[in-house]
Amino acid sequence: MPDTTPTTPKVERVVSKIVVPAEQSMVALLGSRDEVLRTVERVLTSDVHVRGNEITLTGSAKDNALGVLLFEQLIALLGKGEALTPDAVERSASMLQQSEGKPADVLTLNILSNRGRTIRPKTVNQKRYVEAIDKHTIVFGVGPAGTGKTYLAMAKAVQALQAKQVNRIILTRPAVEAGERLGFLPGTLFEKIDPYLRPLYDALHDMLDPESIPKLMAAGTIEVAPLAYMRGRTLNDAFIILDEAQNTTAEQMKMFLTRLGFGSKIVVTGDVTQVDLPGGATSGLRVVRDILEGVEDVHFATLSSQDVVRHKLVGRIVDAYAQYDAEMESARGPQRTPGRRDDARRTR
Repeated sequence: MPDTTPTTPKVERVVSKIVVPAEQSMVALLGSRDEVLRTVERVLTSDVHVRGNEITLTGSAKDNALGVLLFEQLIALLGKGEALTPDAVERSASMLQQSEGKPADVLTLNILSNRGRTIRPKTVNQKRYVEAIDKHTIVFGVGPAGTGKTYLAMAKAVQALQAKQVNRIILTRPAVEAGERLGFLPGTLFEKIDPYLRPLYDALHDMLDPESIPKLMAAGTIEVAPLAYMRGRTLNDAFIILDEAQNTTAEQMKMFLTRLGFGSKIVVTGDVTQVDLPGGATSGLRVVRDILEGVEDVHFATLSSQDVVRHKLVGRIVDAYAQYDAEMESARGPQRTPGRRDDARRTR
């Protein structure tokens, strides 16, 4: 009886060679104690062998091609004065695997430098988000925790202030945990709102000299306030950031967006999977895309778990929760959700 067991087609292994330019330090390319090389070996399927300034890849033609591109980008990063890290290698490999442009262009887009630390995007979607902030008056950055949506927006705000493109920065978020009834909380106004705005202060300390922040706030150049304090104002010549926007109602979102004055820019950030509004109220961030999609000079940037720049486990946690939510939604079956017309009517 003939053997009908399927056989796996044999993949032909080929050899590809990369000659590193003589002016390039192999120590810088391979990393201290070869930590960069070990990361490269982990992310590539091809075997990697280094001898002198020559790198040999052995594997399938497709796998070798990825390896060649990766080393070319790592050499380009070094050529632009960047120090290589395992994280940069992993992010570069991920971009190349997904055909999302040149990692060297993404990882060298400097936004802001302070005390020897440079803030820049680390993924293609983050780069697109930052570029959208430059090009549009209102930008929505929507994505899970850890994707840098608020941090990058604040870096762009500080950059704009330093370049005198705006006269002030206004940072706001809904104090939903207090129901925005701040009068019932003990202490001064600052003591009442501080716990809700602390993440914004923390980011500011990364971007500005700590001793300058109280002076800028006292002068009104930087203002940090709960969303309720935006009502009735027109904000001119300002860079305005609304954080945690998933916790705004549709009415609050409309109120905030209509505060826009001349010479100002607005960035709205939030995660529609973490809505804390009481009583099942509709999130303003969830309906605003239906209302404003296609409006000129308004841009929606979407970030995903692939853009998480915290611990690697954060991205896996985000994906696991997304899968769980999808399974629960499927088990509940189809439910009627408010349409665009119903949601838009609530904002009027």
